[in-house]
Amino acid sequence: MPWNKSDYPPSMKNLTESTRTKAIEIANALLEEGYEEGRAISIAISKAKEVTNSIDASKNDVTYHLVPHSGEWAIKKENSKRVTEVFQTKNEALVKGNKLVKKNNARLIVHKKDGTIERVS
Repeated sequence: MPWNKSDYPPSMKNLTESTRTKAIEIANALLEEGYEEGRAISIAISKAKEVTNSIDASKNDVTYHLVPHSGEWAIKKENSKRVTEVFQTKNEALVKGNKLVKKNNARLIVHKKDGTIERVS
C-alpha cells in the first residue's frame, strides 16, 4: 500500500515533517522493490533519519577564521568577503572566536601572523 503525507504508518507519526516525508518516499520505493511492509517501514525510518540529520548538520557546518587584519586580528566567516569583527589582540579575537564556536556549533581555524594555519578547533 503506497503511503502519502496524510496516510502513513503510525510509527512515522513522531518524525519531523521533513523526515517523515523522506521516510514515506523511501518506504514506497522499498515496497515497489518487493520488501515486506514492516521491513520497508523500519529501513525507511532509519535511512530518512540519516539523510535529514546529515542535511540539518550541514546547515550548522559553519567555519570561522581568526586572521591577521591590518595590524590587528579579525574573525571572518568562511567564504565571506567582510570580517565579522576586529580586535586589537589575538587573544581578544580568540575569546570571541571560541564563543562563536560554542554558540553556532562551528569550527574555528586560527591563523598565524603570516597567514598560515596555526590550529583548527
